[in-house]
Amino acid sequence: MAFEESELVVPELEREENLIAAARHIVRALGSKKNLTNNAKKILADLGTQLSSMTKVSEKEEVGIHAFEDRLDAIQVIIMRWEEDQSMIWDSGEASEYLNAAEEAHGLIEKLERLHLSKEDQGYKLLHRAYSVLQTAMSRLEEEFRNLLIQNRQPFEPEYVSFRSNEEDIADESSVVSLGDDSVEDSFRRDSVSRASEEHILDLVHPHVIPHLRCIANLMFTCNYDQECSHAYTIARRDALDECLTILEMERLSIENVLRMEWGTLHSKIKRWIWAVKIFVRVYLASERWLSDQIFGEGEPVSLVCFVDASKASILQLLNFGEAMSIGPHQPEKLFKILDMYEVLASLMPDINALYSDEVGSSVRLECHEVLKRLGDCVRATFLEFENAIASNVSSSPFVGGGIHPLTRYVMNYVTTLTDYSETLNLLLLKDQEEQDPILQSPDMSPGTEEDTKSQGSPGRVSTMTIHLRSVASILECNLDDKSRLYKEASLQHLFLMNNIHYMAQKVKGSELRLIYGDEWIRKRNWKFRQHAINYERVSLSSILSLLKDEGIQIPGTSSISKSLLKDRLRSFYIAFEDLYRNQTAWYISDVQLREELRISLSLKVIQAYRTFVGRHSNYISEKYIKYTPDDLQNYLLDFFEGTAKSLQNPHRR
Repeated sequence: MAFEESELVVPELEREENLIAAARHIVRALGSKKNLTNNAKKILADLGTQLSSMTKVSEKEEVGIHAFEDRLDAIQVIIMRWEEDQSMIWDSGEASEYLNAAEEAHGLIEKLERLHLSKEDQGYKLLHRAYSVLQTAMSRLEEEFRNLLIQNRQPFEPEYVSFRSNEEDIADESSVVSLGDDSVEDSFRRDSVSRASEEHILDLVHPHVIPHLRCIANLMFTCNYDQECSHAYTIARRDALDECLTILEMERLSIENVLRMEWGTLHSKIKRWIWAVKIFVRVYLASERWLSDQIFGEGEPVSLVCFVDASKASILQLLNFGEAMSIGPHQPEKLFKILDMYEVLASLMPDINALYSDEVGSSVRLECHEVLKRLGDCVRATFLEFENAIASNVSSSPFVGGGIHPLTRYVMNYVTTLTDYSETLNLLLLKDQEEQDPILQSPDMSPGTEEDTKSQGSPGRVSTMTIHLRSVASILECNLDDKSRLYKEASLQHLFLMNNIHYMAQKVKGSELRLIYGDEWIRKRNWKFRQHAINYERVSLSSILSLLKDEGIQIPGTSSISKSLLKDRLRSFYIAFEDLYRNQTAWYISDVQLREELRISLSLKVIQAYRTFVGRHSNYISEKYIKYTPDDLQNYLLDFFEGTAKSLQNPHRR
């Protein structure tokens, strides 16, 4: 730089020396000439006029510089007085005077800069002094700007930060439901979250200071101190948003912290996250963007830049939790909470896209979309893990009493809750359908599918969720078939399948699942469970009813009844019935209507056969050999399927 300046100075000096030499030559020429031509006189007169004019301009400039200096002295007094005072200017009522002084200092600088002063000029030092005064003023205004933002911060309104007591959550967390648990009838309940009071603009800073903040920002930007002003704003508002997350109880957690959490704790944190992220985006970020627009100007690029810089860390902190959840193990019990997280983030994407618009906000938008995609991938993986868990659920011993297996309750309550997420699951599972995942080729996806589709009033393509949920039902039925083989008694095998398939059909019929599975699917399951009921009766009663037939009680070679054989036959019947009673009172049918229907069916067959047999042979049987009357048997049959083993050892006659 110094070398370049020296190159410019040399020609200037040469020109000045040439000018002086020419002037000396003119003086010598004038001394040797007495008379001058008119032309020479005119040239010399013009030269004199030009020299006189140059002297006057120099004198005027000198007077102007003195005026600038006087004004700068007055400005400096105002600016420097507050450097000695530790109080805040905006608390004193003298803010306007200070702003005017700072603005005037900037005006003086602009005027002096237009003079293109060199180092030798009298105003050059004055210009640098004005720079120093303005720098002092801008530093002070930056401090005042930051203080106004902090001291006038509005408290977060209670109606937006209230969260219901966690007592219910604690009860839920203490009994986490997993595949096969018995008490799952109401375990899967989607959280109902209202949009009421979600969208609202708050005054994050007291409204009366907004004009002052705007004035400071405008002046600092005018004076080219935009970076300092933006930085002060960003730091103050970033701290405020961090405080907001603290009030919302959204602690800063690493991905490792989340992955190490017990599900009970994590379950509670997910519920709070779902609540907090909506409040944070729709209330606090919307209000934050509005505040930035109020101070820096709506639609101004700097307004968006300041908003993004102030809020980016906070929104990424929330997204970090979502990312951690998408990475964690794909356990079926987590699916509903992951779906809740996916749906709430998906619902917030329009808000986020609007808040973080243009290239400035692109990094936040992209991160939100990426976390949403990962949550969607997690939903798909967890759903497939749910299907695999059903298929791989193996029992080493039969379920006591042949009732509804915990796996059946779990799966049917699980898929019932999934209907709340039909739209989301149809979207997310579509990818698997397009890839023709082998699991979709279930045993139940042929002949009946077209009819099922028609029964739903949808003549076109079967929905993705329908395909997957039918597949789940087929997998469950296959698993139940395997579990039924664990029973030694064929009759109990059929009772077990009757109970479970009836439960599946009723669960579908009485819920939104009916729209997914269709009436034809229900009819097929009704037919199946009734077939198992028929087979149960056949296997259970075939041997006992055969004892109430006349075959084998006649005297050999005649058609006459043998009293001794008849007594033995009755004795065998009573023993068989008592054995049936002992076993089947321990068996269980939970559905009251189904239990009554089966008892009536048994009663009709057993009592009618017994009454007919005893009546037909009453002449050959003494009353002392009649151990039970038809009414006795009728009453004993009422004890069947209660799940409590009873005995008829040494019964008394009624």
